[in-house]
Amino acid sequence: MNISIVQMAFESLLAKKTRSFLSMLGIIIGVATVIAVFAIGQGAQQAVNNQFRNLSANSLIVMSSGGRGATASSKLTTSDAKIILDGAEHIASATGAIQGQATVSFGSVEDNYSVIGVDENFLDISKLTVETGEGISSTDVDSRSLVAVIGATAASDLFAETDPLGQQLSVGGRRLEVVGVLKKLGSRIGMVNVDEAIIVPATTAEKSILGTRGQVMITAQVDDLAFTGTATSSITSILRSEHKLKIDQSDDFRIMDAGSMVASAQESAKTMKLLLTAIAAITLLVSGIGIMNVMFVTVAERTKEIGIAKAIGGQQSDILSQFLMESVILSMIGGLIGIVLGQIAIYLISYFNFMAMAASATGPAIGFGFSVLVGIFFGFYPAWQASRLDPVDALRSE
Repeated sequence: MNISIVQMAFESLLAKKTRSFLSMLGIIIGVATVIAVFAIGQGAQQAVNNQFRNLSANSLIVMSSGGRGATASSKLTTSDAKIILDGAEHIASATGAIQGQATVSFGSVEDNYSVIGVDENFLDISKLTVETGEGISSTDVDSRSLVAVIGATAASDLFAETDPLGQQLSVGGRRLEVVGVLKKLGSRIGMVNVDEAIIVPATTAEKSILGTRGQVMITAQVDDLAFTGTATSSITSILRSEHKLKIDQSDDFRIMDAGSMVASAQESAKTMKLLLTAIAAITLLVSGIGIMNVMFVTVAERTKEIGIAKAIGGQQSDILSQFLMESVILSMIGGLIGIVLGQIAIYLISYFNFMAMAASATGPAIGFGFSVLVGIFFGFYPAWQASRLDPVDALRSE
């Protein structure tokens, strides 16, 4: 009997192909949308994780800042990292960097790249590995050496068929010798893609390449998370004294807690994912109303058929099952097609790099499961009405 009900449901749907397709269309679009927006939310979370991957939870980020009562320009420099390390409480390590953009060329290849001026501690604290050659040493920083360590992507772009080590690279009009190539990271440090960056001694960047155009950032690591507040207050006191700020002047720097930044960014990405998924779910609900309307029309058209079925011994449960099965089949087929279209959309968007997306099994599972629930929920009432029809009244209908 169950197989017969399924067969009859399929036959009824195939008899009205156009109507069946239009009924499924809302489900198809809804499921594809659920999958796509879930992938967008997942991609946003991964982007956040990648951005802060190289920052530990006990990191404090010090950057230049302005504001009412502040000095005309920030006095923050990369050398403040050593002052913080020597004088601030509960600081285990500190490194300074200055970042900006500069024209970089080798031979006939020329493009704009991120230039990061660093001290000797930057690579270790940022968990960057030199794959070939060597990194930036304290001697390079003290002597303002004209040397550079380049990211993996920058190396392949600038030196397609040449070994980068020992080559002379033009950075912001200065000739620098390439002394090292970083291992590919595949993520960012803050807003900088290190794989596409040129890393030079901080003193060289400040004096010869970036100057006042660079953005200074100091990364300090607290020896114990419990003393993050104390360390922040200590850094503030030391820098205000070092920069000779008056009592009525605002700080010309700002300190950010990396742990709080990561948690806040992850929470924002999670909220966005839930919001987008909820919007897509509303699309599925609207499509469910469409299915219900179609099922009402189907019941009205087949009232006489229902009367005949009941007259020859059809049970109320059989009528209910048949019409409910039609609704479920519509939603299931629509859900499967939606999954395929959603996965294709993710592939195309990722291929053309329109935005960060991350495919997962969760999106299709949620989309398909929700589509089936929509089919059951919105198909039940029309099916129940069909099963409740009086056979005599049904047979009299035209």
